[in-house]
Amino acid sequence: KLAGTGAEVLVGDAARPPVGERAFDVIVARHVVWLLPDPAAALAHWFRLLRPGGRLVLIEGVWGGAGLPAERVTALLAAHTERVHHEDLAGDARLWGREVDDERYALVARAEPPHRHTEVVDVHLILRRGPDVLLARRAGTGYADGLLHLPSGHAEDGEDVREAMLREAAEEIGVVLDPEEVRVALVMQHRGPGGGARMGWFFLAEYDEGRPPRNAEPEKCSELDWFPLDALPDDMVAYCRAGLDGYRSGEHFLMHWHEDGDPVAHRPDGPRRVVLLPSATERTGQIHHIELWVPELAAAERSWGWLLERLGHLPYQRWAHGRSWRRGEGYVVVEQSPDLTAGHHDRRRPGLNHLAFHVADRAALDSLAAEAPSYGWRLLYPDRHPYAGGEGHRAAYLEDAAGYEVELVVESMSTPSP
Repeated sequence: KLAGTGAEVLVGDAARPPVGERAFDVIVARHVVWLLPDPAAALAHWFRLLRPGGRLVLIEGVWGGAGLPAERVTALLAAHTERVHHEDLAGDARLWGREVDDERYALVARAEPPHRHTEVVDVHLILRRGPDVLLARRAGTGYADGLLHLPSGHAEDGEDVREAMLREAAEEIGVVLDPEEVRVALVMQHRGPGGGARMGWFFLAEYDEGRPPRNAEPEKCSELDWFPLDALPDDMVAYCRAGLDGYRSGEHFLMHWHEDGDPVAHRPDGPRRVVLLPSATERTGQIHHIELWVPELAAAERSWGWLLERLGHLPYQRWAHGRSWRRGEGYVVVEQSPDLTAGHHDRRRPGLNHLAFHVADRAALDSLAAEAPSYGWRLLYPDRHPYAGGEGHRAAYLEDAAGYEVELVVESMSTPSP
């Protein structure tokens, strides 16, 4: 019967057919699986012989109590495929030449791995202009319309997250960024109310006056404007606000997991869903906290509180004699201790001379220096500002009423002023 058909007859072990390295589109086994000493191992080997998308067709049954029920064989196939098609064959007497009342069936399984959990990867741009950040008001998208959000989108097939961020920045706000201009600020897994989980990458970039942002997608955005990072509006998407708060406080890994029924919008008095995930960096040698004893707590809270919060620290602890502000793993304490001895702080005497903090750019430095006198600070060396520390070192030196000095240093990656 097979003469002239090109068919090949092989004799060997059905569990491991002698076919060498060949692969097949279809493998059919009839009344075989139940006879094998290790059906699970045989099925695993047969799947390895299939090309991607190939089918394994099994015709089996239970005759007079002998054989394998479909439920058992389906369970064995589950490790290799997502779905198994079951066809009941017992009711078709033409297949058997008579009526049968036992279990007879065909199973068809496709060579594909079981379903794995997947998440959308989205990207968000924190575009800084000194103390301000760029926000867009969503419109016409069907999700969170009317709320403010960072310029954002999701990675497409074949894109890495940085490529996705550069593309979205160009598409949404018309800003073409080079890869070296963006830095990772934080990563946050988040879930909207009733929605699926997403993995969000937040990237940081600095405003360039030669490339001003514009609303490049007016059908999806009704407003594009700058907002102070330390006084963000409340009408924001909740997880976006959580991401920016985490960035301000120096966090790098967060989870923000809405429960069903939570509002999409940020609510100052709403449920706090953010979970901080500390990184596995070695803490040995890092500063845990800095504690300053001050002669007057109220004045120190006003001056230091303003400065530290403008620099991204968040209020941390509060007790009768002190306050603290935290950013990342460290925090700063000001305390009017009952054990404070008489005298005043003199930064020229042995002991602490000053604290120095990074500042994002020249615009942020100028803004802080201009606002500082309203909060009890005075600018030192105004005739040499902002190069009192030497050419090429841009910084502002401030002193408060108690004699404490801080140095605000523009990050070295910023482009020097002409």
